[in-house]
Amino acid sequence: MDRRDTVLALLALGAAPFAAEAQQAAKIARIGYLETNPVTSPHVHEAFLQGLRDLGYVEGRNLVIEYRDAEGKVERLPALAAELVALKVDVIVASGTLAALAAKQTTRTLPIVFSPAGDPVGSGLVTSLARPGGNVTGLSAFAPELVGKRLELLKQAVPGVSRVAVLWQPGAFGERTEKDILKRAEVAGRDLHLPLQFVEARGPADFARAFSDMSIARADALTVLASNMFVSERRRLVDLAAAKRLPAVYSARELVDAGGLMSYGANLADLNRRAATYVDRILKGTKPADLPVEQPAKFELILNLKTAKALGLTIPQSVLGRADEVIQ
Repeated sequence: MDRRDTVLALLALGAAPFAAEAQQAAKIARIGYLETNPVTSPHVHEAFLQGLRDLGYVEGRNLVIEYRDAEGKVERLPALAAELVALKVDVIVASGTLAALAAKQTTRTLPIVFSPAGDPVGSGLVTSLARPGGNVTGLSAFAPELVGKRLELLKQAVPGVSRVAVLWQPGAFGERTEKDILKRAEVAGRDLHLPLQFVEARGPADFARAFSDMSIARADALTVLASNMFVSERRRLVDLAAAKRLPAVYSARELVDAGGLMSYGANLADLNRRAATYVDRILKGTKPADLPVEQPAKFELILNLKTAKALGLTIPQSVLGRADEVIQ
C-alpha cells in the first residue's frame, strides 16, 4: 500500500464513526397511536407530544405518528390495531384500556404502551404492575380507593347533602374490578351516613334516562365513577348535572374544566407526558416486560367556584384550603 492509499484508508476509518452517528441520527421513529374516541382533550394529547419533544423527537424530522381513531365505535379497534401492525410501526401507544386490549389481541410481539389504563392487571393487560410480562406496559390512573375519598370531599363541600347518585358505566372495567369499585362506594356511603343511588349509563344515549332516575329518587348530589366515555362526553354530563342542579364530584379535572363542580384524581395530562418516557426507552431497546407499570404518585383536588356560585353553594374554607387549583 503506497502513501496515498494509506492516507485514504486512515481518512475512511476516521469518518466511519461520524457516518454511523449520522445514520443513527437519521433514523426515524414510527409510533402508532390508537384511541377509541376523537381527541376530546387536546391538552392531554399535547402533553404526550411535548413529552416526546422534550426527549428530542419532533414530528416531521425524526418522528412519524400514525393515528388511528375508532370514533367511539369499539368494534373498530381490532381492525385499526391491525393496520398499525401492518405499517410496521416501532411501538403502539394505546389511549385507554379498550384500545390497549385490542392492540394486545392483535400482536404479541410489537411493543404496546397504554396511557392510561384503568385496571391493567384486572383487565388482563399485564401479569402484574411490577413485572408486566409480554409486550405491554404503560401508565395507570386506576385508584379504586378514591371512590370513598370523593364522597367524603363531596359531603365536606356540600354539608347539607342527603342522598348521592352514583353514575357508573357497566363494562368500563373488568367484572372483578367493577364489583370492587361498587363495593367500596357502598362501604364509603355507609361510613359517611350517605344513602346512595346507583345509576347505570352504558353510553350517551342513557344519560337522559339516568338523570331522570336521579330526580325521581330525589338525589341532591352526584358522584361520577371513572370512565373514558364519561370524560369524552363530559360537556353533556356537566350540562345535565347543571340542569338538575346537582353538585357533582368527578374523577378527572377535564370535567371541572368543562364546568363541573369538583374533581379528585390523577392528572391525565401528566400521565400522558410520562408515556413519552416509556416510548423513548422502548425505542432505545428496553423491553416492555422490563418496564413496571407506573401508577400516579399524586392526586389533585380541583374546584370550580363559578359553578359553585351558579348552584348557590359556598364552599367551606376547609375544602378550599386543600384544593390544588381553584377555577374562578
